Amino acid sequence: MSDITKTGAIIVEKTSPATGIISMVLKCPQVAKEAKPGQFINIYCNESSMLLPRPISLCEIDQEEGTVRIVFRIAGKGTGYISHSEKGDSLEIMGPLGNGFDLDKAKDKRALVIGGGIGIPPMLELFKRLNCEKCAVLGYRDEIFLKEEFDKYGRCEVSSEDGMHGTKGNVIDAIKAEGLEADIIFACGPMPMLKGIAAYAGEKGMDAYISLEERMACGIGACLACVCRSKETDHHTNVHNKRICKDGPVFDYREVEL
Repeated sequence: MSDITKTGAIIVEKTSPATGIISMVLKCPQVAKEAKPGQFINIYCNESSMLLPRPISLCEIDQEEGTVRIVFRIAGKGTGYISHSEKGDSLEIMGPLGNGFDLDKAKDKRALVIGGGIGIPPMLELFKRLNCEKCAVLGYRDEIFLKEEFDKYGRCEVSSEDGMHGTKGNVIDAIKAEGLEADIIFACGPMPMLKGIAAYAGEKGMDAYISLEERMACGIGACLACVCRSKETDHHTNVHNKRICKDGPVFDYREVEL
């Protein structure tokens, strides 16, 4: 959006796909029209003790219905407040924000779409839209969620810490165990996972685009509260910083220091 402002969104569906995980479908036609896989929205809590919005990634985008879906973990006061909203309620949101994944990067390539934990939801819309040879690799700590939805759009492998689901270990263990090969990686998840993916991509000489998770304040690049170290000087600050909310959250793994 060239002129991003707050807007209202109506909750048209609410479910809980796993313990502590909330899924909401929001009616917000303008946001759905502009949104791309990998972007996020800010949700305002409208309570004086929580002035800052909560950034939540987009899980699915339906331009025809004018809806977006968010799937988030209840992790604190803000997400707890949002989770108490019900079908028919209105939320104040801003978006879509940040950059997204560039589908053209995968043209004529074999792609791995990797998600870990609450970094899994942002990868679903990308997996749906990729028109190439592709495989999803999802890493879980405990309960599985969204896997059946990934299964609709292509091959999907799973890893879990205890080995109860799929390969025992992490997503790299699953890639090796299943003998998966690719030319490009798209990923979102916790920092240890992203560091492992960056090392794997570097070792294999692969392209990899990663979505960073970070606490944010404004969400539009003004406050510099969510910077990460970059290998090149940022034109905005003239130092080795990238604003995750504005310059990201998606980066070429070679751009940033993890």
